[in-house]
Amino acid sequence: MAGHPAQHPHVVVHAPALDGSRRVTANDDNLGVASHLDDVVELLRLADLDRIEVEDDDIVEWRGGGPDDWPGLSEHHER
Repeated sequence: MAGHPAQHPHVVVHAPALDGSRRVTANDDNLGVASHLDDVVELLRLADLDRIEVEDDDIVEWRGGGPDDWPGLSEHHER
């Protein structure tokens, strides 16, 4: 495997759930659930993906809002 360029996995921070938490996946692997940007960083670190800049749109796909969007349950009920 030496000589092959390192490729970043497709990391997705999924849309917020009702409680504001967001599922994080890399390729088809579920890395866990985050409730804050720091949690995303920690999940990537635990998966040995800590060289990834979580706010880099080319590597991390943010669905349902960006790295600053962590709505709580009350925001979902205000309609």
